[in-house]
Amino acid sequence: MLEHAKLTAMRMERQLLTHKANETEYKELYRDMSPGYNVYWNGFGDPPTLTYRADFDDMEYNRGRQADRSLVKVRLAGGKLGWVTAEDLELFACAYTKPLDKPSERQGVLLELIKREGPLTIHQMKESTGMLVKEITPALHRLQQAFLIYEDQNEGQDDRGWYKFGEMFPEVNLNRYSRTDALKILLQRFAFRLVWFDLYMVKSWFKLPVKDIKTAVTRQVDEKLLVDVDGGYMLPSDVELLDGYASDPPKSIYAMHRNDFFVIANEHILKEKYLHPYPDTLYYLLVDGEWQGAVAGKFRYTPEIDDVLLDLPSKEAIARKDEVLSAIRGICSWAQVPKRYQGGKN
Repeated sequence: MLEHAKLTAMRMERQLLTHKANETEYKELYRDMSPGYNVYWNGFGDPPTLTYRADFDDMEYNRGRQADRSLVKVRLAGGKLGWVTAEDLELFACAYTKPLDKPSERQGVLLELIKREGPLTIHQMKESTGMLVKEITPALHRLQQAFLIYEDQNEGQDDRGWYKFGEMFPEVNLNRYSRTDALKILLQRFAFRLVWFDLYMVKSWFKLPVKDIKTAVTRQVDEKLLVDVDGGYMLPSDVELLDGYASDPPKSIYAMHRNDFFVIANEHILKEKYLHPYPDTLYYLLVDGEWQGAVAGKFRYTPEIDDVLLDLPSKEAIARKDEVLSAIRGICSWAQVPKRYQGGKN
């Protein structure tokens, strides 16, 4: 049986929530938590960061990696955009490519145009084809999911060039791995950072078909690269390590944005656990390593916080109120003061 306190403590350590990463640790953490996503809502126009985890300015660091294209943008399952390192581009392309055997007329026209005259901006495509932007954009996104074209955003610019993927990345072989083999590699990283996971967590994070997830996990179990533990899976080396793990979860409160690795891996639980009448869940509250609350309100130009909802016993929620509010200010210093705390006027 898993000892939950030990699991929680090891997870906090593995995700570098117990100490901040230097540049070497950060590179490894970013790789394992890839694809990187922009900080939810607040990060519009900024490069992706790993909130709370770096002992340096990782926004500027990742801005530099964007500029030299060592960090590249990909369109993944469901059309979601993420960032991966250039050396992992082939791996993610093989895991996520959505083949396009029969392009639509618009897709075919745009693909041929980019092959012939690229790189092109959407404005240039509009002038060349007479299509509307609202017709061009979804066609480009579908071509992007097939890894036939690449949207360059190395300097965060708005008017971006679109390239033929193979021209931009000639070394990437889309047939290097099957989806299963690519996912097996990614699952090893996923397992290391989460220590224990189940299939629901894999589905929440990777957003890939359940059939593909089950195939990859089953093969790793058969190959003894993963072991079954309490309805989930662990790395074999971690089973013994966790048994002898001596640390307790540190006392801490983090307001976690919705694109955080740990949040997305648990969003199937969090969305159901924290139902409320407000328009948005702004952040989830990680208290002593456990999901213990949510910050509710609405995203506008600044987050408008209507209420802070906690699972903590009433006395503890009151005793740690300043700590909770400090955590919320820590992730978004320009957020408005919460109107309510535990349903009562703040």
